Formats: sequence, structure tokens, C-alpha cells
Amino acid sequence: MTTELTLEPAHVQLRALDRREISSRELLDLHLDRIDGSTINAVVTRDDDAARQAARAADERRARGKNTGVLDGLPLTIKDSFETAGLRTTSGAEDLQDHVPEQDADAVARLRHQGAVIMGKTNTPAYCQDLHTDNALFGPTLNPHDPSRTVGGSSGGPVAAVAAHLTPADLGSDLAGSIRLPAHYCGVYGLRPTHGLVPARGHIPRPPGWLTSSDMVTPGPLARHPRDLDLMLAALTTPSPTEKSPWRVDLPTLSKGLDQLRVAIWADDPSCPVDELTGQAVATAEQVLSVAGASVHHTTGPVCFADSTRLFEQLLHATATATAADEAAAVELAAARELQDDDTSPRASFLRHRTQTHRTWLRANEERARLRSTWQKFFSEHDVLVTPAAPTPAIPAGSRTLTVGGQERSFFDQTGWANLISHIGIPSLVVPVTATTQGLPIGVQIIGPPYGDRALLAVADELEARLRVVG
Repeated sequence: MTTELTLEPAHVQLRALDRREISSRELLDLHLDRIDGSTINAVVTRDDDAARQAARAADERRARGKNTGVLDGLPLTIKDSFETAGLRTTSGAEDLQDHVPEQDADAVARLRHQGAVIMGKTNTPAYCQDLHTDNALFGPTLNPHDPSRTVGGSSGGPVAAVAAHLTPADLGSDLAGSIRLPAHYCGVYGLRPTHGLVPARGHIPRPPGWLTSSDMVTPGPLARHPRDLDLMLAALTTPSPTEKSPWRVDLPTLSKGLDQLRVAIWADDPSCPVDELTGQAVATAEQVLSVAGASVHHTTGPVCFADSTRLFEQLLHATATATAADEAAAVELAAARELQDDDTSPRASFLRHRTQTHRTWLRANEERARLRSTWQKFFSEHDVLVTPAAPTPAIPAGSRTLTVGGQERSFFDQTGWANLISHIGIPSLVVPVTATTQGLPIGVQIIGPPYGDRALLAVADELEARLRVVG
């Protein structure tokens, strides 16, 4: 038994379990020791006793040769926005500080069904509604590479825990870049799966007890290696017995080598410019793929960046209104009615989107379907699209400004590239590529067609191996 095993990716830890080089109980205790010694405030709620019972059960199954699933005995943490039976779930909100669910979120139940050992919960901004991970309950989570820099949000606790080797993997959620921005800022792999593959029931927000969720929020895994994401994805797409589902998912993998891959590069856009270091990271990924024999060419994108962003914001504000209090909704409606037709301010757009009619939303949803069709046509001619993950490396912690190339941009441009597909529902993966001289990670985003999740992971696996050689 060695503490160095916690530095290895999840698939290596699972191999050590299968070879009986370490027990699940021992592996769990190694990770708990790391959490005890951590100062980054990533893990905010612990479940040591229940975790040790689960680890002991996994060891007993393995001794009988009856592993439960692909994650059997692996210690994991879970973003605090997912309900966990018998374990406090706050979603970073003070009014939920004593909330202890009776039932797991569906995604958590699937992980348990595949043998995962849940160690505890990781930090998130209140109700997942910020690009910094900080809240009044637990305080800020610190970036393991530089505590003066943000971890991003809202899956900042999960990403920081993975990056700091407190856990081999975590379950995050992504509505508006909430997996991918922190993954980029902290140098880990983060997958937003094809929407609908992983159920969101039990994710807060919506409120505890709701059976429905946002039409854009997507649970997804975070890890230190693409193969770990593949294992997590296999677990997250396998229904648990309580779902009583008759179907099984068999996602296709990459059917060709890199030397046959058709890669498009969308390196920059005036609607969301990137800094020089980010451009260099995209160029590095392009060079590695080109050297591997892929057919690479540049594109200005399959869709208009500005139009896609406008539609994303309209649909985002619409889905966020579902749980608004009646009184607050009435105030917003009254304010919207007083707007002048020529008022194009951000506040006016926000109010119009929050109070849009069902007819207006239906037309926006039709526009979304047409955009999705455009993306699908693009992927009939390309296998993957590589873009920046975000305009810059991690910004200062708590900052509400974003500066790109000396010019101040909207704070929300941080997730501009991620949100090209957040309302479309196709898979997207952030891959660490390089780092600044100060050690801040810089990643790229790889986008694929619907249900091309495993193909993205295969490309990332090849890219990881070649980047390691280059590095």
C-alpha cells in the first residue's frame, strides 16, 4: 500500500483493486487522509462511516469474485448539488443547510449501482448560480494551482478535488459551462455528455422533491484521464434497478484512427476573442493532431456565434423561471410591461426572456432545433470540432471582470465558447493541453455529434498520450 496510488488516475486505481494490490478500504483511507490534509476547501461534507461500510462490502464482493460493476470499490466524491440518501445535500444554499435527502439522485444511484464508494460532497456556489465557487455556508474553494485564482463554477469543488488528488473522479453538472469552465481552469478532463443520456432528477436546482429538471442541465463526470471519464460514462449510462428501465445504452466509439480523422478548428471569433496563450493552446492541439495524420482545417464555425449566444441566453432565462416565487414572477412581469420597445439594455433582455410567452418559447425551441440540425450537418462532414475552452486561463478569485488582450469583456464571456452547445445538447469535452509559466492550466474544447461521447474520449486519449510525449 502506498500513498502514491492516490496520484494515479481512476483506471489505474481500479486495476490495483482488481489485482488485490490494495483493498477498497485501504484506498478509501488514503483518500480520506488526503482530504484531511487539504486546505483548498473542496470537500465540504464527509460520509466516512458509510463510505467505510461500502468499501468493506466491495472488498467482500471482490473476494467472492462478484464485482458489482465498472467502479466497484472506487472512492468518489459527488457535487453537493446532487441529492445523496442519508447525506446532507445543500447545493451551497443556507436554506438547505440541514437538508438530508431520503433518496439518491438518479445519477448518484447509478454510480452506487456500479460499485462506487461515495466519500462525501464537493463545494458549489449557492444553487450552482455563479462562475466562482464560493458560498455563505462553506466559503470559497481554492484553485490547487494558485489559490489567488478562481476554480470557476459551478462545479468548482468537484474539479478542485480531482485536481488535488483528493478523489480520482467526481460527478458534476453543466448547464452553462459548469463542468467545462472549472475543468479548464484547474487542468482536468470534464465531459458534458449528450443531453438526456444521464438523468438529472435529484439535482438542485430544481427544488428537493421535483421530478423534472431544466431542459439544459446535464450531469457529467470529471477526472484526470479520458479513460476514467469512459468508465464513469459507462456507469452513468447504466440504469439502476430502481429505474426499472428496459433499455441499455451502447454508445459508439471511434471507428477510425487519428490518421483518418476529419478535424475542424474554430480558433477565435470576434464575439468572444481569446488571449494569446489560449490561441497557442489551440494551435498546439492542432499541431499534435496534424502530426498524427489527421486532416485538419480551420472554420469560422457551423453557426453564427452571436446568434447562438442570443438564443442560449433566451432559453437559459426561460428555464430558470420554473421555480421563481409567484410574487417575484409578478414583479418581473410588471417591470417587463413597462419596458420601452427600443430598450435593448441587458436588463431589458433579461426581463423579456424571464417573462416570455409560451408561444415565444416555442418559436425559440424551433430555432434551437434548426441550430441542432445545422450542427448535425456539420458533423456529417467533420468528425470533431476543436475550439478554445475559455478566453483566458483562470481569472483572479472573486473578480467580476474579464480582460482579454487588454480589453475588458463581459464577465460571462468566460463560458462563451462552452455555451455554443449548452442549449443544443451535443457532447463536449475539455482537455488540458498546456500551462502558463505560472503553472495555470489551459485547455481546449472538443465537440462532437450527438451520441459521439465515446469518440470524443478516444480522441482525447490519443491526444493525451501525444501531448505527454511532446511535453
